[in-house]
Amino acid sequence: MTTSEHEKVVMTRLKSRATKPVVGIAAFFFTVFNSMGALAEQRADAHQQLQQGAQDYLLAQLEGNYDNEQVQVDVSPIDPRIAVPDCPGGFSFNADPNSLTQSYISVRAMCNSSDWYLFTNAQVSRTRQVVVTVGMISPGTILTSQNLQVADIDVNRLRHTAFENTKQLLGARMKHRVRDGQPIQANMLCFVCKGDRITISAELGSMQVKTAGIAQQDGVLGDAIEVVNVSSKKSIVAEVASTEKVVIRL
Repeated sequence: MTTSEHEKVVMTRLKSRATKPVVGIAAFFFTVFNSMGALAEQRADAHQQLQQGAQDYLLAQLEGNYDNEQVQVDVSPIDPRIAVPDCPGGFSFNADPNSLTQSYISVRAMCNSSDWYLFTNAQVSRTRQVVVTVGMISPGTILTSQNLQVADIDVNRLRHTAFENTKQLLGARMKHRVRDGQPIQANMLCFVCKGDRITISAELGSMQVKTAGIAQQDGVLGDAIEVVNVSSKKSIVAEVASTEKVVIRL
């Protein structure tokens, strides 16, 4: 073997010996990273199960509390650093009953077979289908099926009586300028407006006596407003029954 060939053999052996520790270290870290990934995945699954449990608990507690409303519960993610233990007895959930009417609720998740627990937060949103405007509406506009539609609206936006059916509002007049998509509420309109000439109907059972009157106040359906009898010039209080009539029940 020549000197050059001998040197090549020696260098090959040295490289092989140097590579073995590197391969061993890489395999070690690969195993560690795989284990960490599996643990992180298990922890994420446990967090998801707790969040789902808290959501299901709140939905069950809130069911039936709000008529004609859709309730949505969003549970905040649990801090990823928190380790959730195995819980053979399962988890239970609890919230202060007084907090169930609020938008933000703290829920306690507890392991039934140990003393472990944590608190997670949830946001509750409620929507209701109500009548909203289509396009910009100016004061004095008479409402028709063309400028009304029904949409899901957050109940926190409703401060006054809202309406669920467009037919309830046909013929009513807007008192203020209203933007597109605005929920229509009782304080925005009048079915009978001050100065309107309307029919006064005095009713007793099936008997009715009608006369003309002038509205002295704005009113929506069911409101009691002051009206002046055109014939007698006397002021009376009557209930708004439609855009054209008020009723006195004898």
